[in-house]
Amino acid sequence: MKEAVVAALAVFIFLIALYFQLDYRKRKKEWRKDVQNFYLDGEKRKSIIVVIGTKFDETQTAKEMEPKLSNANISFTPSEFLGAMIVAYMGIVFGLVNFFQLTLLPALLVGLLLIEGSRRLLFILRKNKKKQMLIDQLPEICRVLANSTRSGMTLNQGIQLITQEINEPAKSEFKRLAHELSLGIEFSTVIRAMEKRVDHKEFQLFTATLLIQKKAGGNLSAVLDEMSQTLDERKLLKQEVKTMTAEQKYVSTLIPLIPIFLVLMMNNIIDGFLDPLFSGVGLILLAFFLCGTTLTFVIVRKITNIRV
Repeated sequence: MKEAVVAALAVFIFLIALYFQLDYRKRKKEWRKDVQNFYLDGEKRKSIIVVIGTKFDETQTAKEMEPKLSNANISFTPSEFLGAMIVAYMGIVFGLVNFFQLTLLPALLVGLLLIEGSRRLLFILRKNKKKQMLIDQLPEICRVLANSTRSGMTLNQGIQLITQEINEPAKSEFKRLAHELSLGIEFSTVIRAMEKRVDHKEFQLFTATLLIQKKAGGNLSAVLDEMSQTLDERKLLKQEVKTMTAEQKYVSTLIPLIPIFLVLMMNNIIDGFLDPLFSGVGLILLAFFLCGTTLTFVIVRKITNIRV
């Protein structure tokens, strides 16, 4: 009798515990849902920095900056790029004050010059970087088109194949081309529009070949194979020229940086070493120095910019 009572009591306690456990899980789900609705409210809440960045991206200044970032193949929005510059500027000022013993005002001025010079140098060195990457993909594009036409595909189908086989930035350009063709726009119109966007003589040769073969007919696959070989040879020649002029390009970059570094090191060793630089004659000498280093950089870059 006692065993039956204990067993019944144990079953009763187990059922009560199960009930409270299920009730707890139900309340937990409701609580989690309420928390998600409170914080998310249909979409993820944004911080004040993201809101300010979004507002800045809608301004005219940001619109003018977007093409420069795109051409330089920098995958930042204008607000992100500006934020990175501000952080870098603060880091430069902190380093100048703490490691090179500059006072705050000269550090702010030197930091501003360095960050602005770095920004301009970045856009100069990476000018048309995205366009050049697309041109470097032209041999592979020609081979894909040649193989597709050789296998019996049409030219439009070959362009669709490029969007699947080729990486960025050519993928997005040819995807836009394929989309315009699917809308019924004439092939010559869309290829001419793409030629204007890319604006490179090798791409002009590529588009002229496609247009001529489209109108006159002929063995397109053989022409594209020959073009891909020619472009590969030009690419190798450009790489060889780039290797031969790499030392001079690095020298042109280091020439403005070495004197600045030496002057800051001397200021760290000798107190007040830079004070005469901010006097009347010192500012004139500083202006001559900046003009001379900039002119040296431009001249060396022009000399080493050998076009193939």
